[in-house]
Amino acid sequence: MPDRAPQPVDRQLPTEEARDLISLVRDIAQREIAPKAAEEEGAGLFPREVFTLLSESGLLGLPYGSEYGGGDQPYEVYLQVLEELAAARLTVGLGVSVHTLATYALAAYGSKKQRVEHLPDMLGGGLLGAYCLSEPSSGSDAASLRTKAVRDGDDWVLTGTKAWITHGGIADFYTVMARTGEDGPRGITAFLVPGDAEGLGSAAPEKKMGMKGSPTAQVHLDGVRVPDERRIGEEGQGFAIALSALDSGRLGIAACAIGLAQAALDEAVAYATGRRQFGRPIADFQGLRFMLADMATQVEAGRALYLAAARLRDAGRPFAKQAAMAKLHCTDTAMKVTTDAVQVLGGYGYTADFPVERYMREAKVLQIVEGTNQIQRMVIARHLAGPETR
Repeated sequence: MPDRAPQPVDRQLPTEEARDLISLVRDIAQREIAPKAAEEEGAGLFPREVFTLLSESGLLGLPYGSEYGGGDQPYEVYLQVLEELAAARLTVGLGVSVHTLATYALAAYGSKKQRVEHLPDMLGGGLLGAYCLSEPSSGSDAASLRTKAVRDGDDWVLTGTKAWITHGGIADFYTVMARTGEDGPRGITAFLVPGDAEGLGSAAPEKKMGMKGSPTAQVHLDGVRVPDERRIGEEGQGFAIALSALDSGRLGIAACAIGLAQAALDEAVAYATGRRQFGRPIADFQGLRFMLADMATQVEAGRALYLAAARLRDAGRPFAKQAAMAKLHCTDTAMKVTTDAVQVLGGYGYTADFPVERYMREAKVLQIVEGTNQIQRMVIARHLAGPETR
């Protein structure tokens, strides 16, 4: 079967610097990420050396300020970098998105002193972050979290368990939401917890159907002592910080989903144009041609949706509704396109000899993380019709 190399996505980028940045990312993806993706995912290996390279290349702090070591890039550029990384390997694209999410609280709500002290290492010093909001008994209902932070002099003592934590057990820092006051959203505060803090531990990574190279684990806080200078924002502001971070994080998931869908589409097109049946390429048959056309249209629509939301964010305008729409549409698209890619490849699509079966397994989690798609529908509906009546 002849090889058909996928054509790079024709991107609308605002500057020549952004075009150079995408070229750099594509080079790293092709040389350092994609060639090892299948083998390392199959073995459940986390590519820490790739994240070190990304940090050294300035790719772990793109949407943050250059005064702290960031890249000063608009979100529309950062998200397209994520898409390129996710197309090469979702573990890497999603990992960068989670690191950016974990960094957001300090970058957006930290004091000047905190930003000067911590951000340079978080953005370009080789560190990797994790975001700790969910718990075993509070996933979608995050406002009911039970992890406690009790004041003890100039310190806080954190006790509890966080669940479904990407990079759990391997992160260098954890942005942790803990209860410091009353029940409900107003009693939650954010803390920056170092990965080597005494009393901080993790369970064995979850055994997942996909993204086996990305560790997801419970994180245990057993009397972890954190100085008040590592409290982010005001006491009781943590839930607002968490929701603000998730608005931006949902755009990261949307971009990763489109990257994964694009990779599946590229594989389907290559197979359909190279595989011959009844004396001609199977891409000649209308049923498959129409399927490929629908897949490509869904990918382009998803890309346009997440970029429209990103441009609202870059302009300082409200974008929460559009972020929820992008996360919903793009992750549903990834599930549909990867499933269709398996169908295009037929029996071969169901084997590990081709990557589309892995893409399909990986796509499923994107409909769940950072707010399930059912939660996204609730968010969108609230913007349209107001809060639900009780």
